[in-house]
Amino acid sequence: MAGRRRWSTAEILDTAAELLRTSDAESFSVRKLAAALGTDSSSLYRHFRNKTELLRAVADRILAAAMDGYHPDGDWKQRITATALRLREAFGQHPQLAAIWGRYGSGGTGSRLVMEEVLQALWATGLPDEEIPLRYHRLVVLVAALIASEAGIGTLTPGEYEQGMEQFRVAVLGADPDRFPALAHFAREIRPLGAERRVAFDEILAAHLARIEAAIP
Repeated sequence: MAGRRRWSTAEILDTAAELLRTSDAESFSVRKLAAALGTDSSSLYRHFRNKTELLRAVADRILAAAMDGYHPDGDWKQRITATALRLREAFGQHPQLAAIWGRYGSGGTGSRLVMEEVLQALWATGLPDEEIPLRYHRLVVLVAALIASEAGIGTLTPGEYEQGMEQFRVAVLGADPDRFPALAHFAREIRPLGAERRVAFDEILAAHLARIEAAIP
């Protein structure tokens, strides 16, 4: 009788990423992953101690893929912008994993690649060394939040999206002007949360980088 196939860590992570395309972290389980691979859970625990460690590794694999082939180019703002857009694109293809990245974080190679590039870019600004860690932290929190927010829209089915749009129209256009005067006044111009995400991402990131630039001695 042939022995059970041994799956590599990379194959396990790729299969986990595919499963997470259509499910969230709560419904995902090591048992489901094992079933998809045609093996038992115990064989996967030889690679990962628990579900959280596995999810972190999956998120880190997305980060590593985002940085694959990246070469620093341009000034510090261009480098940070290019890195942020690479992350946005990578998690746009795996929207369920964007929330996992923000929730669980990562300490693998992918995470180190992102951290190194952002820190190197901030280091090139001429800011005092003692300011760079805080600037780095604020910048990464902003980018992760923007990516997770956008990815949340990307996980909706067409039916769910249309239902949300209808609720938005009712909430905005049907607002009582006596109780919600500002909302009623701007109702025709207010855009739903999912509108013009790319433009909003670019503008918010650019504004934050401008604040950093203003602090450079």
